[in-house]
Amino acid sequence: MPYLVAAVVLVGLLCMVNLLLTVGVIRRLRQQAARQGSPEPMAGGGLAPGDRIPEFAATTTNGEPISGELLGGPAMVGFFSAGCKPCKDLLPRFVERARQTPEAVLAVVTAGSDEDPAPYVEQLARVASVVSEEPQGPVQSAFKVAGYPTVFLIDADGTVASSDHILPTTVGT
Repeated sequence: MPYLVAAVVLVGLLCMVNLLLTVGVIRRLRQQAARQGSPEPMAGGGLAPGDRIPEFAATTTNGEPISGELLGGPAMVGFFSAGCKPCKDLLPRFVERARQTPEAVLAVVTAGSDEDPAPYVEQLARVASVVSEEPQGPVQSAFKVAGYPTVFLIDADGTVASSDHILPTTVGT
C-alpha cells in the first residue's frame, strides 16, 4: 500500500513538472515571435495584418455594387455563416459595434443550399452594407476566409489592421 501512494505522488509530481515545462516553452515561443516582429497569423486563414485588401466585386442585398476600391478604409468587415453558432453569438455585438462606428461596415453572409441567410441579412442590413453569397464566393475568396465568424478591421490606407474570430476593440485609422 505505501508503494502505491508513493507511485501516485510521483506520477502527480511528474505531471506538474511536465505542465510547467510546457507553459515555459509556449511562453518562450511567444516571446521569440514578438521579438522578431512577426504578426500572429489568425487561426484558420484570412488576410494577415499589413496585407492590402485585394480587388473583389459583388452586389449588396440592396442592389448596390461593392468592391475593394469602393470599400476603402477605415472599415470593419464581418463574415458570418448562417449555420454557425459562434456567428449567432457574435451577431448582436457586431450590430451594436457597427451602429456606433463612423467607419464603413460591410457584412458578408454565406449560406449553403439548405440554410436561410435571411435572419442575418435582416439584422445586418440596418447597420451595414450586406452581401449574401454562396460559400467561397468572391468576397470570401478575396479575404481568404476559412472560418466563421471572421472580422477584419481595415486602416485608412486600405491595409488590414487586424483580423480575428472575435470582435476587436478598436478600428484602425
